[in-house]
Amino acid sequence: MLRYLTAGESHGEALVGIVEGMPAGVPLTAEDIDRHLRRRWLGFGRGGRSKFERDRVHIYSGVRFSKTIAGPVALRLDNAAYRRDRSGWPEVMAVGGTGEGIEPVTLPRPGHADLVGARKYGFEDIRSVIDRASARETAIRVACCSVARVLLKQLGIEIGSHVVRIGSVGHADSGEWRQRVEELGTDGAEAINRVADESPVRMLDSELSRQCVEHIVKTKKAGNSLGGAYEIVATGVPPGLGSYVHWDRRLNGRLAQAVLSIQAQKAVEIGDGVAAAHMPGSEYHDTIYRQDGDFWRHTNHAGGIEGGISNGMPIIVRGYMKPIPTLIKPLETADLITGESRPTRYERSDVTSVPAASTVAEAVVAFTIANAFLEKYGGDSLSEIQARYETA
Repeated sequence: MLRYLTAGESHGEALVGIVEGMPAGVPLTAEDIDRHLRRRWLGFGRGGRSKFERDRVHIYSGVRFSKTIAGPVALRLDNAAYRRDRSGWPEVMAVGGTGEGIEPVTLPRPGHADLVGARKYGFEDIRSVIDRASARETAIRVACCSVARVLLKQLGIEIGSHVVRIGSVGHADSGEWRQRVEELGTDGAEAINRVADESPVRMLDSELSRQCVEHIVKTKKAGNSLGGAYEIVATGVPPGLGSYVHWDRRLNGRLAQAVLSIQAQKAVEIGDGVAAAHMPGSEYHDTIYRQDGDFWRHTNHAGGIEGGISNGMPIIVRGYMKPIPTLIKPLETADLITGESRPTRYERSDVTSVPAASTVAEAVVAFTIANAFLEKYGGDSLSEIQARYETA
């Protein structure tokens, strides 16, 4: 099975990752990964770091002559912030030494891992929490998951996404964007990305994009931050991935865990899961018909998953992100050491990063689906997997 491990801190020298379990023979180059790393920086409302951080992956192992060789794929992303002239980060984030002379961070931000992390691990300097808990980690996560995404592409499975809400601006319900997504998705989910990536906020509606930009500008002037919601679509997913037999094999549960593992994500919805709570069964459940020897649904309220198993329809996952906890206009907090009530300090941040979160969610959804696919059709090489899939 596939698994990945990431390491590194936001302002450390580099982020590194290892992807284990990739079958042999999958075409893979650095550019296959870099294009998704570039997409991770998309979105109006990003902070200053987006202006100079240019993520380019270096592949150290697991690939020979642009194809995987079944060994672990080792990846590295250098942090430009660490290397900038007079940045001070090499001293602040030094691996060696005692840290003497470095001013500790002792003001935890409400809504961040600062306080709970410091208390859990016994730190008196919150910097050790800030830099590992930071969403900067998602850069190497996108890199790792993009390796699995290349495998899916070889099997005819595509992943796309778009933003549906930022703060108070967005679609009232899924019906307003569903037809547009279905039309784009007929050519594969990546067609959704080609349209969404042209928007400054990755929305499919140009008027809502304009309103979101105005909303972000006003929010920044007020010293505040915004959350939002996005939708992930996976097309070409065959029926039969996942299982109802054991709780931890249910595909919907695995997808929800993957999305909620992303920093600042607070809720997940599969298909029209929220609407299901107040719809009668006669309207919610997707009626079935048979055509060309296979079974299909007239609608897709279930989001492509029934009983924890993919049913052959596009998989729909929606993620909901909280407002970023770093605010220009500070909130009140208590000093970690003295307990004194003080305003929080400002740590360079975005006003909103919902568009970026949507691309990170694409990545973890891809990795989860790739794992479920290999459970059913796995083999040691791409050609073996393809043969098993074609004859299933």
